[in-house]
Amino acid sequence: MSTGLRILIASPLGRIIAAPLEANFPDVTVTVAATEAEFDRAITGRVRYDVVSADLIWNQPQTEWTFDGLDAIDRLREVDRLAPVILATQGHSMERDHLDEALLRDEVWGVFPKSAGLHPLMDSIRSVALGNRLPTEAHPRYPEPLYTYLQGRRGSTAGRFAGAIAAGRASDNATLAAATKVASSTANKVTSHYLGPIMIARGEHDESQPLTQGSVYRWCGLHARYLVSWCRRNGHIDVLN
Repeated sequence: MSTGLRILIASPLGRIIAAPLEANFPDVTVTVAATEAEFDRAITGRVRYDVVSADLIWNQPQTEWTFDGLDAIDRLREVDRLAPVILATQGHSMERDHLDEALLRDEVWGVFPKSAGLHPLMDSIRSVALGNRLPTEAHPRYPEPLYTYLQGRRGSTAGRFAGAIAAGRASDNATLAAATKVASSTANKVTSHYLGPIMIARGEHDESQPLTQGSVYRWCGLHARYLVSWCRRNGHIDVLN
């Protein structure tokens, strides 16, 4: 029986797996988007895909700070082409924050570790195409994803502060205030009221040690890829440039 599946592979290495997919699925259309621009062209004005497999982190110098799997989901929504999404992971610690948010997104039908290999990926695509969500494995994580601390007015300000620091736009409270367009009195509270409490709540600060501006800036560096991604996807790109 012909399946007539439409599959979008969004990955810098997508062309490597396109041929095996075409060989193993009858009557399939496989589209590969190896860059952000190709992804936009693949979803704009096109028929909706049955399955989208996208890298969670696009591991290439020109992309990993400007586009990721969460961006891909948002773009699908923007052009009204939402489809079941499988996010492919590499297993790196840099994916942790992205993965925590991804697992909260209804559009994500499964997370697939690239280390599992090609044939399990094809089985996963086939299962999702048939309307089945992939089993959710237990992923060790903090009590609450970083994403949840960046909600609401205070969370949004905290996210803007963290994003500006992560992007290298701030080196002290004065430059932080300028980058995020807030009063100096607000920027002066970045450690005590905004980012410090998040670090403590997530168990990322040793409370036997003083909470300093330096420790806040180091924390932003550790979470930099996600913080930049969050700002980019939530209307705060101005603090990054």
